[in-house]
Amino acid sequence: MTTLKINQKAPAFKLKDQDGNERKLSDFKGKWVLLYFYPKDDTPGCTKEACDIRDNFRQFKNLDIVVLGISPDTVASHKKFALKYKLPFLLLADEKKLVVKKYNVWGKKKFMGREYEGVLRTSFLIDPQGKIVKIFKNVKPVGHSKEVLLALKVLTKK
Repeated sequence: MTTLKINQKAPAFKLKDQDGNERKLSDFKGKWVLLYFYPKDDTPGCTKEACDIRDNFRQFKNLDIVVLGISPDTVASHKKFALKYKLPFLLLADEKKLVVKKYNVWGKKKFMGREYEGVLRTSFLIDPQGKIVKIFKNVKPVGHSKEVLLALKVLTKK
């Protein structure tokens, strides 16, 4: 796995969303995309992050930013999570962990002294030409959406 860099073309992928529809990154060419990777549906940190984005979603929509959340959970799990918290954006199921590995966000984690492999909470801001323009590592669930919106305003000078 190679580390992705700023100005690199975002790796292509095809995954199913919470409604079972196949989505490709190329479907969103010409738009800004926030691609955020999170460990697991309906867990405390991931719920805070998703709800933080939901609560600021009007600003994302006003700036015409597509939000895509990716985790290794199933389509059914994503559906339940999206309905429970009224999430207005797409959640993509990467059950085989192909995309998390392609984006190099699968790795060693520590929790309460235990080491294990999992999704490293990371986001990528992708420009309308499909290039990565900002990488957010070690994302804090609360406040991340405002961090992304601020970065986008700086990048687009809006």
